[in-house]
Amino acid sequence: MTPSSDSRARPSWLAEQSNLIGLAAIIILFWFLFTSLAPGFVSSFNLFALSRSLAVDIVIGFSTMVVLATGGMNLAIGSIGVCAVMASGYLMQTIGLPIPVAMALALLLGAFLGWLNGFVIVRSGVNSFIITLASASLFLGGMLILSKAQTFNALPPEIAAFGRMRWGGFVSPLLLVALAIGAALVVLFRFTALGREILAAGANPRAAELSGVPVGRAIIIAHTLSGALAASAGLMLVFRLGAAMPSIGQDWLLPSFLAPVLGGTLLAGGFVSVVGTILGALLVTTLRSGLLVMQIGNFWLQLFLGLILLAAVMIDRYRGVYAERRSLGRKTNLGRKESGRRA
Repeated sequence: MTPSSDSRARPSWLAEQSNLIGLAAIIILFWFLFTSLAPGFVSSFNLFALSRSLAVDIVIGFSTMVVLATGGMNLAIGSIGVCAVMASGYLMQTIGLPIPVAMALALLLGAFLGWLNGFVIVRSGVNSFIITLASASLFLGGMLILSKAQTFNALPPEIAAFGRMRWGGFVSPLLLVALAIGAALVVLFRFTALGREILAAGANPRAAELSGVPVGRAIIIAHTLSGALAASAGLMLVFRLGAAMPSIGQDWLLPSFLAPVLGGTLLAGGFVSVVGTILGALLVTTLRSGLLVMQIGNFWLQLFLGLILLAAVMIDRYRGVYAERRSLGRKTNLGRKESGRRA
């Protein structure tokens, strides 16, 4: 969807569209399957529950996608999300702050924790996998110590009321919020210099630096944005549950990688697909909802998601090898043409 400074990492437009069409076809197939086996799958109640879950899965996917754009990882998404959740609960229930103020401060906390990850990664030079793995434990442990793992369940009634709100009988407004965030990310990566810098930092960091791109700043901003998005996903769950719970975010890691990778975002960096991430999240949510309606155990869901992620990684690897061979073939053909002209 978005160009980068390194054509080796960027899939062709046709390859991108074929990936999206194939993913959409798989989703339609699963919807047909679940509708046939469990008619309750398309009930207004289940569609409403699905739309609320989808909103969270989309934003979780976005949180990982923006870091993958730089070629990095963020394993602390769940920990950042639950820190924002518990902070919002404390600010509303204990301090008594208005809902907008508490939510804004929780988002700032998520952005700060993401910024802290990015700052340490850039300054230390240590791989983002190690830094975010460590920070995930630090953030979660600090939150549990400070909050004593207590649930904030006496939040203002407007929180739960908004989470129960339905538009058109089965669409949660949370889903529209998630799609609005997606539209903002499309603008960021397609039409702004900052978005192009983030992609350039992931496609080829050395070439980007030589071109004057502040690679370190781009990485820090990507992690800051990732932290804000993780906090947003956590706050969506606060609206959905009507409470701030310390268990939120523990099962985010697998879906957060599945959505962008299935959607075509490259693990090596330099290319993202916002629409693909939305479709990837829809596939994950469809599987979860369908298996739940069919009363199949959650362990089967984990098995399916693991297999899907493995297949997605193999496809990503194939895309990378294919792009490199395609680029090498172009260079070879250009070299032959140049030699022919000289002769």
